[in-house]
Amino acid sequence: MEITRLVPKERRGLVVVITGNGKGKTTSALGIAVRACGHNMRVCIIQFMKGDMYAGEWDGVKKMGCEVELISTGKGFCGIQGNPYPYKEHRANAQEAIKLAHQKMESGEEDILILDEINNALHLRLVDLEQVLEIIQRKPPLMHLVLTGRDAHAQVVDLADTVSEIKEVKHAYSQGIEPQPGIDY
Repeated sequence: MEITRLVPKERRGLVVVITGNGKGKTTSALGIAVRACGHNMRVCIIQFMKGDMYAGEWDGVKKMGCEVELISTGKGFCGIQGNPYPYKEHRANAQEAIKLAHQKMESGEEDILILDEINNALHLRLVDLEQVLEIIQRKPPLMHLVLTGRDAHAQVVDLADTVSEIKEVKHAYSQGIEPQPGIDY
């Protein structure tokens, strides 16, 4: 059986938002990176909130052997789960992540830029709405931009080409089950 490879008549970089209160937003974005790997595309993932606790994607991405770079800039989830870092530090790290996102866009080297948990960072005021809107508006025409995290701002949703909302129906953590490696981190 011959496999057909589709080629769009017009190539266009999309803005994709993955939001909602359910589990799987980062996992969905990582799925995009895996798919892009199959197309020999270059992907950069900048994690805005993660960075204080190990996550399996850090080593998983390396093992894929693709052009996928994962940069964790955060200090963990601001204000929850006993996170010890002050708001000022979280904001400073998020501001560095914004600068890095601009550098990656300006380099022209990325086919896909994933800004993991940027919606959370915006909701917590670690980044400003104007900064996120500027990233969307300055995105190179052929580069895909993926923004993940809960509480996507209405203006971000309006500018996006594709928006998925992941809804929690049931979560093991709510039942007292600790986060599990490979599933939750």
